[in-house]
Amino acid sequence: MTGQKNDYGKRSHYQSDHPGNSGGKRRNPEDERESNAIGPEDTVYRYLCPNRKIGSIIGRGGEIVKQLRSDTQAKIRINETVPGSEERVVIIYSSSEETNSFGESDDLVSPAQDALFKVHDRIIAEEPPPADDQFDEIQQVTVRMLVPSDQIGCVIGKGGQVVQNIRSETGAQIRISSNEHVPCCALTSDELLQISGDAIVVRKALFQLACRLHDNPSRSQHLLLSSSSNLHKTSGSYTGPIWPNSGVTGPAQEFSVRLVCPTENIGSVIGKGGVIIKQIRQESGAMIKVDSSASEGDDCLITVSAKEVFQEPSPTIDAVLRLHPRCSEKTEKDSGDFVLTTRLLVPSSKIGCLIGKGGVIISEMRSLTRANIRILSKENLPKVASEDEEMVQITGDSNAASSALLQVTTRLRANAFEISGHASSSGRYEPESDGYGSYGGSQIGGSGYGAYGVYTGRMKP
Repeated sequence: MTGQKNDYGKRSHYQSDHPGNSGGKRRNPEDERESNAIGPEDTVYRYLCPNRKIGSIIGRGGEIVKQLRSDTQAKIRINETVPGSEERVVIIYSSSEETNSFGESDDLVSPAQDALFKVHDRIIAEEPPPADDQFDEIQQVTVRMLVPSDQIGCVIGKGGQVVQNIRSETGAQIRISSNEHVPCCALTSDELLQISGDAIVVRKALFQLACRLHDNPSRSQHLLLSSSSNLHKTSGSYTGPIWPNSGVTGPAQEFSVRLVCPTENIGSVIGKGGVIIKQIRQESGAMIKVDSSASEGDDCLITVSAKEVFQEPSPTIDAVLRLHPRCSEKTEKDSGDFVLTTRLLVPSSKIGCLIGKGGVIISEMRSLTRANIRILSKENLPKVASEDEEMVQITGDSNAASSALLQVTTRLRANAFEISGHASSSGRYEPESDGYGSYGGSQIGGSGYGAYGVYTGRMKP
């Protein structure tokens, strides 16, 4: 599937992140987990299979899925059934290297792309044929896939040009839905990609869309499998560990973040009948309070809090990053790209942990995330702020802004627990070595924490 080029985060096609087979050597569990992990450059698809058809890709005793894995050399994982969902998520992934023959052409595709179509063909084969009195009708099929919100842009294109071209070229109906229209087996930040039409048309459209997704991997896909063991126990929840649990836990205490949200965004935060905010509360485990009663002007407050143990994942940060795209101001640039502006209130006594000695910390966070991070002056504070608060403003594209928000909230959390250290680029907590105490200037990496699709993963230079 080479030649499907575009300017949306084109992959670099390096393969160094994919450990190969080491002959007949026995592998310990840690090696096995590493070999099964999703790399940042891998090709990943999440295909929705109706529950009634799941047997067509599993087979008796798992014989069919084992054969599919063997034939394609792709990894295929079938998530457990989610209560209330009529579909199961089939995760298909592999190295992005194009090694497999595709159909009768000379094209080479990645193992994941090969497996995607083999899975698709088996599921479509289960479709009932047209009725006897409709023998002239062509079989109509529908394909549904989940795509992270940070990846869906490669399918849509600027001004919707890409998806419109695919519709025109193939004749397929292609819909992209979000929020309450996605199934309950999806994550909060997922978009639903749906392709409908006759079987041949749908296959052509799926091929083109699969190419786009292959060329433009999600920046947070490496977090997906680490969540799969408990991904659907709370209808799609996942909280990734920023501080790997060493078995030593400290006392629990409350950690909170106060977000300033434009009043016009509140509907997006709450959702119809409160469905969105209820889901985020359930998935993150945090308390979320929306206070618009005391708001003056164009802003209201969202307070996110939880009683936490420092060595364990943070429900507060999880919820904040899930809320991020909903409570941020969205501005369209002349180029057609969107910029998010996120604001949070920080006690004046805590603001130093974000600035650092001589501004070293805020400078490094800006450099690391490529977001504009500012501490606004008192005269620019919104009316909802208290006298003893400062406002941090983060501006950037979706990935940069979410990365910066993770940096900021992680440091605030460490300061709240009075920890003299920082998160390294590996996501592990390390002691300070620069003499600045909790205001240390070392980088905080984004690779160790996240809700898939919401947290920015490994940041590319």
